Amino acid sequence: MPADVFGPDFAFLPRRELLDFRELLVLIRAFARAGVTKIRLTGGEPLLRPKLPELIAAIRAIPGIEEIALTTNAMLLKKHVGALKGAGLSRINVSLDALSEDVFGVMSGGRGSVSRVLEGIDSAGEAGVPVKVNMVVEKGVNEQEILPMAAYFKPRGVTLRFIEFMDVGSTNDWNREKVFSSHEILQTLRNEWPLRAVSPSYRGEVAKRWAYDDGSGEIGIISSISDPFCGDCSRARISADGKLYTCLFASFGYDFKKWIRSGESEDELFSRICGIWSARDDRYSELRSAGRIQETEPKVEMSYIGG
Repeated sequence: MPADVFGPDFAFLPRRELLDFRELLVLIRAFARAGVTKIRLTGGEPLLRPKLPELIAAIRAIPGIEEIALTTNAMLLKKHVGALKGAGLSRINVSLDALSEDVFGVMSGGRGSVSRVLEGIDSAGEAGVPVKVNMVVEKGVNEQEILPMAAYFKPRGVTLRFIEFMDVGSTNDWNREKVFSSHEILQTLRNEWPLRAVSPSYRGEVAKRWAYDDGSGEIGIISSISDPFCGDCSRARISADGKLYTCLFASFGYDFKKWIRSGESEDELFSRICGIWSARDDRYSELRSAGRIQETEPKVEMSYIGG
């Protein structure tokens, strides 16, 4: 969340404007009926939400839900990971863009520290919760951190995923010259270690997987800019205030909070989900790559929908 946009005087939504746990569970049950089996809790920072383990336990009890994941900056992970594991959390994704404290500060807006993130990752491993680390690579800022990051996590058995710098939202000062491509990322790694391609574990997996030849683990590369994967996308995103976005780059969302609070039944919400999803034609990344869309048009901010 850029400090120049979300500074100390920013007027955040009142709590009453956010979906409460009951409303979230109503919506998740409707999505589960529509075939959703995986739930990811994102942010902002989800560990700031009170009683999060209670929400995870309640989601775990919904028929059809097989996996619950969490994306976090890991600042509070060491404190909470035991309760999260006990509630039924399946796995964790941690955002970490550098091992250098200086570079980390640039990428994170000066908030947090590398040491606390690494403590959180270690605590998750000790608790038996699988962890993946996500590194956004921005040319001219942190591409020199690719090899140190890989060297650190490789012997620890933690999967590191590299993400091309994307034009999400309208506040991250994106342009194509700042994209360090998936090809460049892969070549940087291959200059140090032999890698072999790994088949996707399921259709729609966003990261292309590469395994180290010595069997010490694998890395993933997410190539939304240089190699779009719109055709296999199966992710729905719900903002904290109850809007459904059918694309990471969407410019508008469907207001499920309004429908829930007007008293619509789970059957009616299920019908709305099916109707919206069956009619979606999102192809932003593909159209951008083909030069058929304006990259500067307004889009939902990453901090609203968590990626």
